[in-house]
Amino acid sequence: MSSVAVLTPESFAEHRSGLKDQEITGNDEAYIPTYLEAFPPLPEKGAPGEKAGEPASAWGSKIRPIKASVITQVFHVPLEERRYKDNSQFGEGEEAKVCLDIMQRTGAHIELSLAKDQGLSIMVTGKLDSVMKARKEIVARLQTQASATVTIPKEHHRFVIGKNGEKLQELELKTATKITIPRPDDPSANIRITGTKEGIEKARHEILLISAEQDKRAVERLSLEKAFHPFIAGVHNRLVQELSQETGARISIPPPSLPKDEIVITGEKEAVALAVNRIRAIYDDKAKSVMVVEVTAPAWLHRFIIGKKGQNIGRITQQLPRVHIEFTDGEERISLEGPTEEVEQAQAQIQEIIKDLLVRMDYTEVFIDQRFHRHLIGKNGSNINRIKEQYKVSVRIPQDSERSGLVRIEGDPKGVQLARRELIEMVQRMENERTKDLIVEQKFHRTIIGQKGEKIKEVRDKFPEVIINFPDPSQKSDIVQLRGPKNEVEKCAKFLQKIIADLIENSFSLSVPIFKQFHKNIIGKGGANIKKIREETNTKIDLPTENSNSEMIVITGKKSNCEAARDRILAIERELANIKEAEVTIPAKLHNSLIGSKGCLVRSIMEDCGGVHIHFPSEGSGSDKVTIRGPAGEVEKAKKQLLQLAEEKQVNNFTAELQAKPEYHKFLIGRGGANIRRVRDRTGARIIFPSPDDTEQELITIVGKEEAVRQAQKELESLVKNLDDVVEDSMLVDIRHHRHFVCRRGQVLRELAEEYGGVAVSFPRTGANSQRVTLKGAKDCVEAAKKRIQEIIEDLESQVSVEVAIPQRYHRAIMGPKGCRIQHITREHEVQIKFPERDDSDAPPQENGEVSPEAEFVPRKCDIITISGRAEKCELAKAALLALVPITEDVEVSYELHRYIIGQKGSGIKKMMEEYEVNIWVPQPEKQLDVIKVTGLAANVERAKLGLLDRVKELQAEQEDRALRSFKVTMSVDPKFHPKIIGRKGAVISQIRKDHDVSIQFPDKGDEQQVCDVIVISGYERNVEEARQAIQQLVAELQEMVSQDVHLDPRTHARIIGARGKAIRKLMEEFKVDIRFPQPGSDEPDKVTVTGLPETVDNAIDHLLNLEEEYMLSVTETETLAAYMKPPSRPAKGFVVRDAPWNAAGNKAPDMSSAEDFPTFGSGVAPKQASAWGPKKF
Repeated sequence: MSSVAVLTPESFAEHRSGLKDQEITGNDEAYIPTYLEAFPPLPEKGAPGEKAGEPASAWGSKIRPIKASVITQVFHVPLEERRYKDNSQFGEGEEAKVCLDIMQRTGAHIELSLAKDQGLSIMVTGKLDSVMKARKEIVARLQTQASATVTIPKEHHRFVIGKNGEKLQELELKTATKITIPRPDDPSANIRITGTKEGIEKARHEILLISAEQDKRAVERLSLEKAFHPFIAGVHNRLVQELSQETGARISIPPPSLPKDEIVITGEKEAVALAVNRIRAIYDDKAKSVMVVEVTAPAWLHRFIIGKKGQNIGRITQQLPRVHIEFTDGEERISLEGPTEEVEQAQAQIQEIIKDLLVRMDYTEVFIDQRFHRHLIGKNGSNINRIKEQYKVSVRIPQDSERSGLVRIEGDPKGVQLARRELIEMVQRMENERTKDLIVEQKFHRTIIGQKGEKIKEVRDKFPEVIINFPDPSQKSDIVQLRGPKNEVEKCAKFLQKIIADLIENSFSLSVPIFKQFHKNIIGKGGANIKKIREETNTKIDLPTENSNSEMIVITGKKSNCEAARDRILAIERELANIKEAEVTIPAKLHNSLIGSKGCLVRSIMEDCGGVHIHFPSEGSGSDKVTIRGPAGEVEKAKKQLLQLAEEKQVNNFTAELQAKPEYHKFLIGRGGANIRRVRDRTGARIIFPSPDDTEQELITIVGKEEAVRQAQKELESLVKNLDDVVEDSMLVDIRHHRHFVCRRGQVLRELAEEYGGVAVSFPRTGANSQRVTLKGAKDCVEAAKKRIQEIIEDLESQVSVEVAIPQRYHRAIMGPKGCRIQHITREHEVQIKFPERDDSDAPPQENGEVSPEAEFVPRKCDIITISGRAEKCELAKAALLALVPITEDVEVSYELHRYIIGQKGSGIKKMMEEYEVNIWVPQPEKQLDVIKVTGLAANVERAKLGLLDRVKELQAEQEDRALRSFKVTMSVDPKFHPKIIGRKGAVISQIRKDHDVSIQFPDKGDEQQVCDVIVISGYERNVEEARQAIQQLVAELQEMVSQDVHLDPRTHARIIGARGKAIRKLMEEFKVDIRFPQPGSDEPDKVTVTGLPETVDNAIDHLLNLEEEYMLSVTETETLAAYMKPPSRPAKGFVVRDAPWNAAGNKAPDMSSAEDFPTFGSGVAPKQASAWGPKKF
């Protein structure tokens, strides 16, 4: 490795010019200096005959010491030591990236070159510190590292490290290695060196030199009581410093905070021995005049005696440095040790502090159950910190590991009592709180919490006194804990249970198998189909991803809605698919066993047969038909496998038969199959009742395992026996009333069965011409049912019919969704309502798709609704029907506002109609009417009117606001100021717009017709005026600014601007000026313009000139170095001087053509003849 010092431009120029400023008269007639001018003699110190007034020689007066601010180091990395050896793209690989990173981090300039032997030559240029750091990093990152160890005595390690590690850092930088020294507690004495071979050797040599130097020194350790250390050190360590100066030894006394008695003396052996004797003499002298005193003080006061950060005790030890004060934890004593007089003074001061603290301070202890401690502390200590600050006390709450409930409060007596009272009140409140656990399935936790906790925040805001804790997801727990006042916890629990019930109701899930190729058709263009199904059925429908092999579409929501969505999806598939469907007859008793546990058997068949779908009839239907759907070939394959599996299962099943009268079957099955399902659930057997087509109507078959079949048979026999106690009775009902009981799918009979214990009421078939009605069931139930039937008959015999004329166009609205309104009226008033057939002929005129409200109503046959029932109830039902007839009212709305009410694509008016359940009629635009008609139920119309008027007020307010915001002002501003007003990337003008809420428009540069100096401001009048004043103020400041040119050498421009303009932006912000550099190719490449206030411009220019001077030094040094490195452009003419010594009389200049004076290097000499320069070397 080598370094190159660079001449400064001034010294180089002076040296070349012979230390005199000479003018060059021409290229051919250059001035020839004399020998003495070119080579001045060195000055002789104190030469005789030297005159005081004589000027000093040229060497002494002119030449200045050469100092290099930039150095260059070049070193070589052999091929075998290169870390990256990929030479295919030199300069673009990892080596270039590493060098670029090192240059950015250290500021040094690095150049790489590749030698013929594929070694790496590296030249590093920069300031000394930067070069050393860069060199260290280059060696570590580009050169393979070796390691070695050097062993020196453990006590010498600290000399290698040096003070604050400075020696070690210097050594690492100097040798470009990493030196690892074991820790003091590590018994190893080996020092590890990592780096290049050359660096390791240098570092090892330096370390051994340091160790050898320390071997000449001695170390002595004296163990003297800590109390005597201050006497040895003296006031401000003066005594020990004097001892070190006198003896030449280094004396190390441990500080008061370090509990060590050992004093270490190091240095030359004689100096160490002398220092030890002097220290022992001081110790022996002072040991006779030291005393120890104990002061009693409560242990809890100790930290107050010491003071914050040791302030109190620090004042005493500063005044009395030879006194040692020791506090013992948990004991009520303080030890003082030192000279008698000083100990007495320290004792008096400490007793004074104790007396004062006992007057001002108090403490109390309160027992608080450990389970309340974390609540007392609060989140991040908020509660306990508030109490400490409010009452100026200290509160100590024991750690959980201490398992103690004793809380200690210390401080001002009044504050202590107040803090104690508040802590007790907090504990009492917590004791009165109730904790309740809610069982909530973990899958619902995230839904209840909501995105970013929004939903649970609403619950907490509603019940602020209740703390709701959800378990951590990793715990897999379903327990949600509520804690707070009893009443609030109960209310919160009910609220959460309602939310959970809604979630459970809406979480029913259904899977529909749909062939993968039809998924896109179900989704529809842009998701239209699936979106429509989701909205109309109010369900969540999830389809598998494109890269998934699953064919299942999962539907989630309410059960009825999920089934409706499933039917619609299957209908789409049926329309599109060319699919074969086959039915297989398999006894119903085998269905469960064929399906298998969780559908495993049937799923295996579906997967084996190309994804066919196999559908078994629902349980309890009694059907033997199993449906197989899919491609023709796969359906046949699945059919064969299913029949084979059924045959296997049939062999292993046990069957039993039971005889029961056919009329008992429905009682055994129960309402909705409830009775037989209970038996099936308890036993696990499958019970099959005969179908109407079976020949054996009394035969009931039980299928399953033998044990289960026997148990089910026993239970069924018991039920059949109980049926024998059922009574059967009959009554006469007029045939004309039979229809009332059996219409609407026997709704009245179902209500009777539900109300009177499941009694069975049988009416004769239509056309049987019989009045006898049979009732069967428990005796009391049968009698009650007969009485109720008689009441219904009496009502029917007293029925009347009332006609109500309501225009046909309102009938659908009166019926309501799925006839819900009519059903409600018939149930409430116990009447029958009959609507007429629809007749669209001679319909009233329509406008905009709706019947015009002005059309006059003339009752027709299709408008008459008939109500049947008791007279008084018919009247009530009639009134209820008329209340459902929509009414039409006019609302005055200015024609100008109609389009805003309608909204974009009618969205506004649609929203109002849906919200208020009314029809809103807006006249045609060409009519320009100021009326909007609202049709609907009276209550809804009234609400819609109010909503419409509110909307009108909003629109009018918006119009007024728009008018106010349209206030405009124009102002003329010189275009040269426009860029400054706009600011960098529009920052200044954007801030003005934001601050004053206005719109500001500048003239377009390319628009020649537009006035180029006019700025338009629009907005509220007050805001516009404020914005105008802000711009005027900005313009006024800009007008005060001046522009001044400064000429800076173009070679320094890049350095002044900095990387991506960072340096120049910082400079502009610092001096509050604008600095513009010339564009490339400018006529004046050195002209830089500075704009700003006069004072700041001057300061900025001064700073720029200073920077130019600093950067020019570096530039000229670089150019000078380059000039030395360049080969001469033309043959040198030689260096000529006048009056040289060889030109003097008597002196003859050597003949350069003489072979004797200037012998050749062997050419023209006989091979065996020795040349003047010795034998040849090849």
